Amino acid sequence: MTERAQEPAAPTPIDAGSPAVPRRPAHGTTGGGAGRRRPDPGEVRTARAWLSRAVEPGDAAVHRFLCEHGPVETRRLLLAEEAPADVLRQATARLAEDRSDEDLAVAAGLGLRLVTPEDDEWPQAALHAMEIAVARGATDQAPPQALWARGSARVDAAVARAVAIVGARDATPYGVRVAADLAYALARRGWTIVSGGAYGIDGAAHRGALAADGTTVAVVAGGLRSPYPAGHARLFDRIATTGLLVSEWPPDCAPQRHRFLIRNRLIAALAAGTVVVEAGARSGAASTARRARELGRPLMAVPGPVTSAQSVGCHRLLQEEEARLVACADDVLEMVGALGDDLAPPPPVQARPRDRLDPVAQRVLDGLPGRSAASADRIAVAAGVPVIDVLRCLPALEIGGFVEQSGTGWRLGAAARRAGRPGPGESATGIP
Repeated sequence: MTERAQEPAAPTPIDAGSPAVPRRPAHGTTGGGAGRRRPDPGEVRTARAWLSRAVEPGDAAVHRFLCEHGPVETRRLLLAEEAPADVLRQATARLAEDRSDEDLAVAAGLGLRLVTPEDDEWPQAALHAMEIAVARGATDQAPPQALWARGSARVDAAVARAVAIVGARDATPYGVRVAADLAYALARRGWTIVSGGAYGIDGAAHRGALAADGTTVAVVAGGLRSPYPAGHARLFDRIATTGLLVSEWPPDCAPQRHRFLIRNRLIAALAAGTVVVEAGARSGAASTARRARELGRPLMAVPGPVTSAQSVGCHRLLQEEEARLVACADDVLEMVGALGDDLAPPPPVQARPRDRLDPVAQRVLDGLPGRSAASADRIAVAAGVPVIDVLRCLPALEIGGFVEQSGTGWRLGAAARRAGRPGPGESATGIP
């Protein structure tokens, strides 16, 4: 092997108190000193397509090397086996396989496009948290180096205001309903729904957004020629009409098991926050939840029945205080919305006639027994107020229908019973 390339230039700090983030060479420049030519845009795109097949995404060492040298020079150094060992190790098995031109041609024939960091629609703002994670030492949170996309929406616009909704494949009817309702309500408020396109909660979230005529993004774990699962082919066609299908792998790549874990980091990164609706003890949604926490994004969970195995993961996140409990779209928006713009309104409270009583009158009402009658003296003892106050309040309470007089004293009236008094045989004061 020849001498290693020179060390990268000093990184540019992103803000005070944050670690430095590697600079991405503009438009695929090779980096590494003056005099280097600027590669042709077509050459850059071809190099990105080659890298998407040669190297599995997410590796921090490859990302730093790519930021230093640019895609064209990175490809050359890998083919010449002149890259550092930790970078070369990621691509050694596929160095002899160059299908970049074929991949781009197949993509064009299928209506797909390769979106790269050199393109205007690259979601740099959404992916910035991944850059920070790498700068802080994360080894498997590197941002994608390219995205294969299908759909009418621009990637950057689609994820500018996005929430991820994820959960179990073997979802319960409860989980499916909650996911669909959340997605529908958020989409109606102009938020994009990001999920993984799988059966269960993912599919329900995508359908909820589509029902609201909203935008949804499916991040899949394989190529877009035949997205997985095949049973969602019609759903994927609907998503592509107004939203996006996104993958980090060339069109014909298989959805291998490890790729689902890799793509989970991208789901978490493309959204302002992640909601876990249902998750079993070993659910893949737990992986997305961990990624969201590592990226500093709000993590939320929907509680389920304590008897449901599909809600064990959600309850664990809530018990360990890793996630915020949410029950509706307003709760979600309070976590992820713009400051002051998306605050949840107070939950509606139905006013009751009892609420209009003054505090002393309410105490007198509390002093009455649940079913029997009591004298003013006994009510005063139970309520802890002077008997003169009891005698002052009782006539007004009678007019309002809260109490009525009988031959043995005062008892609760119809208005008090409608206002939610204790059940038969019970009393707020303990008087039988």
